[in-house]
Amino acid sequence: MERALDIGTEYLGLPVGALTRIDDGKQEIVATAGEDWGIEVGDRCPLDEAYCRRTVEMEGTLAVQDAAASPAVAERTIRAFGFGTYIGVKVTVDDETYGTVCFAAESERSAPFDETEEVFLELLGKLIGQALERRRYERELEARTERLEHEKARFEGIAETSFDILFRLDRAGAFTYVSSAVERVLGYEPAELIDTPFAAWLDGASIDDALGAFDRTVDGETVEDLELDFVDAAGERVVVAVNATPIRGDDGVVGVQGVGRDVTARKERERELRRKTRAMDEAQVGISMADADGDLPIVYANEGFERVTGYDAAEIVGRNCRFLQGEATDESTVAELGAAVDAGEPASVDLLNYRADDSPFWNQVRLSPIEGPDGDLTHYLGFQTDVTERKRTEQLVRLLNRVLRHNLRNDLNVLLGVGNHLQSGLTEDDDVSELGDRIERTANRLLGTSEQARELERYARREREPRRLDPAALFDAATNDASEGTTIDAVVRTERGICAGPELEQALTELVGNAVEHDPDAGTSVELEATDDGEWVELTVSDDGPGIDDMEAAAIDAGEETDLVHCSGLGLWLVNWIVTRYGGSFGVRERDDGAGSVACVRLPAIDDDTPVDAVARRPTVLFR
Repeated sequence: MERALDIGTEYLGLPVGALTRIDDGKQEIVATAGEDWGIEVGDRCPLDEAYCRRTVEMEGTLAVQDAAASPAVAERTIRAFGFGTYIGVKVTVDDETYGTVCFAAESERSAPFDETEEVFLELLGKLIGQALERRRYERELEARTERLEHEKARFEGIAETSFDILFRLDRAGAFTYVSSAVERVLGYEPAELIDTPFAAWLDGASIDDALGAFDRTVDGETVEDLELDFVDAAGERVVVAVNATPIRGDDGVVGVQGVGRDVTARKERERELRRKTRAMDEAQVGISMADADGDLPIVYANEGFERVTGYDAAEIVGRNCRFLQGEATDESTVAELGAAVDAGEPASVDLLNYRADDSPFWNQVRLSPIEGPDGDLTHYLGFQTDVTERKRTEQLVRLLNRVLRHNLRNDLNVLLGVGNHLQSGLTEDDDVSELGDRIERTANRLLGTSEQARELERYARREREPRRLDPAALFDAATNDASEGTTIDAVVRTERGICAGPELEQALTELVGNAVEHDPDAGTSVELEATDDGEWVELTVSDDGPGIDDMEAAAIDAGEETDLVHCSGLGLWLVNWIVTRYGGSFGVRERDDGAGSVACVRLPAIDDDTPVDAVARRPTVLFR
């Protein structure tokens, strides 16, 4: 700048030259040339007191031959600076006013400035403006370069200490930079990857996804959480989650930069969690999880739980498991389970629960407390297993023991009584024929009970075989061997079938035979009727006999044989076993007119076009 001012003073023949900066209403001296006239670099004055006030307002030069006579120069300016001659021009930098370049002398000029001198000054002002622009650009460039170097150093420092892989690719997809984390993650030195295509390090299954994502990034898009399988130095698969963005230059996208995180362990944990979750979801036993807080709401139930209970997950989640309890659920067992929950201890009980269709079933409930990382109880894990078949078998064993013990004792007492009587000698009042009949009847009763016990055992061992049965065909088969003189009236008032096993025929035969056998009068009348209510087919066997004994009716309604309540035989228990085995119910009541009894069997109804599996029900445990 000083050299330009020296040239100006020499060319214009003026002793003083200056470059000023105008800012915020002030004029500041930036550079000087020529004689020392009391003006120094850094001097500032109000713009209103400076010769340059009018200069910056003009598009061309301000040339003053005689300041005292010029209207462009204020008197206070002359007093402040004392110049009689002045010529100056505005300097612009980046299209903005920077200040002025001006020259002056103490005395007035003898002749006005000519056009050549003014053009010279304008050219000098432009050259100085360009020089200032270049200086500003160089300073900005230097500052930017310094910032970039600082950022680069900071970036490389972060990159070299980061557990994630930082990388850059050129437009061809070759690595231009890879951080040292690649050695920890993949086992390669960073230098091994430089100038190689990224696809060369990928497992084949990931190449198409990676190339597609790279093309999108080069087109200006951002890629987030793209999981790619790399092959490490040991030949093992490593899952890396990649985030990438385009690198933009003056001519558009010049490459791709991003970060890769090793998520192999996380993916393995996720796979393990999915395996465990799938195992729980698909387990045959019911599995549920309840929150330990509040009313122990269920937060998870698997498909097995849905199968066991008949409820959908939407009906289960959020409820306490007590919704499975019903009128026959044992309160003491519930209390035992509740005590274990209160104590935060595991428990295992067999609990009578009810399915969504209100059918009862035996539920083996195993409960385990789950603690969080801090040792606090957070959840309860429950396993539910339908053990109805086991409980039915246990019930059958108890039943056979009780009935056989009871009937054998009674019938053997009869035989022993007759034997003792015969040993003590017959009297003329004894009827030998009647005594023989008693022995024969008792023996036949024992044989019948034994045969029914074996039949019950056979059915207990046999697999369930649900199928579609025709009510009319069942009635025909059940009454086919009815004794002569028995009046049979069978009416079918439904077009639907029955979903049960073939042993249902034996159950109906038993009911018909039971009606005839227990009627002391000849000419027994038996009525069979089949109706349906949409979900169930109801089969009734009605007779005009003496009706059912109160004790036997109580045993059937209770669904169990006790020391105080006995059935005279196993026939009705056989019916009970068969009917409840297919999810049905069985009961016996007195006819409305009191003249006989009515046995009622209810079993699932099935249409001709409905699959058996869609209707077949699990065994139940109680009569309804």
